Amino acid sequence: MTLPDRKADFSGVSSSVDTTGETTGRTADFSGVSSSVDTSADVLGGREQTYTVERGDTLSHIAKRFYGKAGEWNTIFQANRDQLDDPDLIQPGQVLRIPAHDDRG
Repeated sequence: MTLPDRKADFSGVSSSVDTTGETTGRTADFSGVSSSVDTSADVLGGREQTYTVERGDTLSHIAKRFYGKAGEWNTIFQANRDQLDDPDLIQPGQVLRIPAHDDRG
């Protein structure tokens, strides 16, 4: 017995797609969502600070104050290369970034 050749009839099929907002009549509520950003200093366990240069300050003096070692002056210099071209030419009133101290050394 052979069946006649017939093709599927999809003429009565319909579909639609609604977004979440259209099906509920409301927009998404993100009021309970929060976020935070960790800086590399936070991840390393310290926090970057700032220091306003005072008359008579040197990077060595500032390093001694924050790190306990005057020899750490280059850490401060490198963190402030955007505003310092010469480590000996800091000016009163400049606000310097003081990176978190890395205790590994």
